[in-house]
Amino acid sequence: MNSKIRVGVIGVGSIADSHLNSYRHNPDAQIVAIFDLNKDRAQAKAETYSIPAVYTDCDELLANPEVEAVSICTWNDSHADLAIKALKAGKHVLVEKPLSQTVEQALKVEQAVKESGKVLQVGFVRRYASTTQVVKQFLDAGELGHIYYAKASSLRRLGNPGGWFSDKERSGGGPLIDLGVHFIDLCWYLMGRPKVKTVSGNIYHKLGNRSHITNLSYYKSSDYGKKNDVEDLASALIRFDNGASLLVDVSFTLHAKKDEVSVKLFGDKGGVEMEPELTMVTEKHQTILNVHPQMDQLKFHAATAFQNEIDHFISCCQSGDKPLSSVEDGVEMMKIICAIYESADKGTEISF
Repeated sequence: MNSKIRVGVIGVGSIADSHLNSYRHNPDAQIVAIFDLNKDRAQAKAETYSIPAVYTDCDELLANPEVEAVSICTWNDSHADLAIKALKAGKHVLVEKPLSQTVEQALKVEQAVKESGKVLQVGFVRRYASTTQVVKQFLDAGELGHIYYAKASSLRRLGNPGGWFSDKERSGGGPLIDLGVHFIDLCWYLMGRPKVKTVSGNIYHKLGNRSHITNLSYYKSSDYGKKNDVEDLASALIRFDNGASLLVDVSFTLHAKKDEVSVKLFGDKGGVEMEPELTMVTEKHQTILNVHPQMDQLKFHAATAFQNEIDHFISCCQSGDKPLSSVEDGVEMMKIICAIYESADKGTEISF
């Protein structure tokens, strides 16, 4: 029987609770340390989750020999540096998406993983959803054939979280790097991770954070403010070497009637709608069938997906197996995201 993996959590913003709760419910994990620049906030989380060691210096946490693995839940601009530091300190790493802000940073993380021999898992949490796992089984069995087209939307009419999310220096961008990375990765993963051929992207700065809007509530980060220099909306067409393509659009704010989340994949034997509710489409005996799987959850359920993600990470730490969302996939996503921004900036298609 493997002993428990002792974990430190770096950063205690809103996403950290998803990690902390999931570690708490994993019998093979033990949270032994926590870090945040805000001591009071770190101490409060430590009391909630009964964590013995509290740090305001991340280097001190990484120097603690009791810590075997870490979750990095900080601003995007620190992901790569902290991941490299943790790997060099001999820790396994679960780093929230995106892996980095640039391709160059991502490649440095990849090299650090190779040199350390430790596990690094990227937080592409939608890969771990129960709906994704079911669809992957159907795809692997060839039930839907070759997936040649996919489209995904995550459109918020009002949903710029402000704070570091809307500060490009810390975030690296707006809805594309925050939301788009999830949906691009999900589709790319289910399409079989094909090699990218070209990327054509557009980004728009039209509406700002719309903080003047009243009567509608939405999530705001703990450091919400007026600063906003990230895009409102991004869209992209990604073409792959195998002839398949992916169309995606994401927004923080948009003059839309309502919020929309939609993920669809189309194959030559059938199709699947992941969101807003899991439905498969096929045909039998000259008849089109809409197939509704019998499951407890027919759409993305964050708590379950995070639990599956953390369980997988702990299992990989114990076994040394390569995680489902590897550093190589994190690098590939950064190549795609950065190419979309580059395409939009230059007004031209980017070839890989």
